[in-house]
Amino acid sequence: MFKKIQQRFLRKRIHKNLKNRDTSKINEPLKTLGFLVDEDLFNEFERLFELVKDIGLQRKDVKIFTFIRVKKKVPSLRQNQINNKHFTWKGEIDNLNAKEFLDIPFDVLVGYYKGDHEFLNLMMSASKAKFKVGFSGTDDRLSDLLINVDLIKVEEFKIEFIKYLRVLNKIN
Repeated sequence: MFKKIQQRFLRKRIHKNLKNRDTSKINEPLKTLGFLVDEDLFNEFERLFELVKDIGLQRKDVKIFTFIRVKKKVPSLRQNQINNKHFTWKGEIDNLNAKEFLDIPFDVLVGYYKGDHEFLNLMMSASKAKFKVGFSGTDDRLSDLLINVDLIKVEEFKIEFIKYLRVLNKIN
């Protein structure tokens, strides 16, 4: 029952965040990039940094924040990670590093996860990013661009991602 109440609050908060989203700067060029990654599905972060080199960004202009589902509250020394225990029953994020990440106005934020992931969906909706990219199969209200590739195939994602960034005049 607790989980159903939490899911209801998460959906309400997502809907509220989507309603209040500012899309006035959606067409700005790419200078900063963020990744919101489901670590249960993908944890090869160096491959994402290689993608960034091909775009022409430096490593300092990219931030990766990960989510990992845990059964028990396990302490972690990683600052750029959140887990399901960091969400209150009211659907609020109880992690200072995650809040700081979501307040960064990235030019592009990539939701590197698939499916209906209530915790990452909330984070995507709460982000102050100007342009949001997701994968097909996720909630299409959260993203301005959906890419239809398998997220494990980073090379395919890189090709499609760069192609769309060029078409949208985000990169040269």
